[in-house]
Amino acid sequence: MNPDSAAPTLLYAEDEILIQEMLLGELEEAGFNVIVANSGPDALAVLNEQSDQLHGVITDVNLGDGPDGWDVARTARELVAGLPVVYVSAASEHEWTSKGVPSSIMIAKPFVPAQVVVAISSLLAVSD
Repeated sequence: MNPDSAAPTLLYAEDEILIQEMLLGELEEAGFNVIVANSGPDALAVLNEQSDQLHGVITDVNLGDGPDGWDVARTARELVAGLPVVYVSAASEHEWTSKGVPSSIMIAKPFVPAQVVVAISSLLAVSD
């Protein structure tokens, strides 16, 4: 699929391939361009190289060794103030109020992909 230059571009950081593929298809079907990062270091590299092209971030909290989703979101907000952030997590939602960036959304795993699409879409609508 060729990226649509008018469509919002999202960074999606997820280390679980099955979840990544499920949500990626839903996000693309909803009209988003998606840059996928398979780890925290990969997500930080995308942010450092392409933050000016991003409209939002969706990140798992637990991304394996290295930086986690909390780090990814903080870095994203340091580079682009107010950048919409949606977290997805199986076990970290209790930490969201203390570690999450302001005006973000937490979605607990397991989730329905449409929940994430609605969450990022609502944050993008507020940031416009």
